[in-house]
Amino acid sequence: MQAIELPVEIDQNHQIHLQLPETIASGKARAIIIYDETEKKLSKPLKLGLFEGKIKISDDFDDPLPDSFWLEGKI
Repeated sequence: MQAIELPVEIDQNHQIHLQLPETIASGKARAIIIYDETEKKLSKPLKLGLFEGKIKISDDFDDPLPDSFWLEGKI
């Protein structure tokens, strides 16, 4: 089994077009496509501040948890 790496572009129709070197014999082959994932663009920009004032963090949030949490699974 041999492998060859060719630079390609994926077009808007999600297709790849290849021209293989003449040294490669005709017959069956397998293709593996490796591509970089791109971030999906949102149709609408995110609107910040929608939940402002709706979430409250307890004053003891950063305090150590009691031993009963670690030993018994209870707070």
